[in-house]
Amino acid sequence: MFSGAQVSLYPMSGNFAGIIFDAIKALDPYRDALRIETDDISTLLVGPPDVLLAAMRDLFVFAARSGEHCVLSAAVSRGCPGEPDDPICGVNLGDGIKASLAERIDAALTAVATTPVTDQPSAAQFSLYVMGTGDHMDEIYGCIDFLKRSGTFDKAKNFSTKLRGDAGAIFATLQQAFVNFGPPEGHVTLDVTVSANSPTRA
Repeated sequence: MFSGAQVSLYPMSGNFAGIIFDAIKALDPYRDALRIETDDISTLLVGPPDVLLAAMRDLFVFAARSGEHCVLSAAVSRGCPGEPDDPICGVNLGDGIKASLAERIDAALTAVATTPVTDQPSAAQFSLYVMGTGDHMDEIYGCIDFLKRSGTFDKAKNFSTKLRGDAGAIFATLQQAFVNFGPPEGHVTLDVTVSANSPTRA
């Protein structure tokens, strides 16, 4: 199944270019597991969802440790129709996602609770889109239940959910929302914005 993301990083700094170029080096350990293509708008990451979100986390945390206000914006997708089945994706969500909704929520909560800490406080907002299934609202409500119990839930917003906490837990929450809700071969997307060091925390 094809999964990937278009990721853009925005450091609010006069040294934005240096922060971006340095942060991209954080992707180097993932180059054997992901297809990575950077241009003047975004960086494409293609590969298994667990590696995909880990690479996004490391890219963001590296930039945020500059102390400058940094924002990561990403469109994340799996099962997109029309995309090639690149062998690098190499993922089958079938076994896990065929479990009951309650079992998937429990598995997602355990994954977030046991994720490593990065010591980078962050906030995020995201929207989950489950497409092509008649029970998509059941999956979305199940995801909302998970989010409210995840330890990273901050508040519901119009058209999105806000998360707050350590960057490790936030990206683990995003990963679990991405892989545990929606059909295993269906088209599921996340619209994600993550922020750190904001001068206007609210």
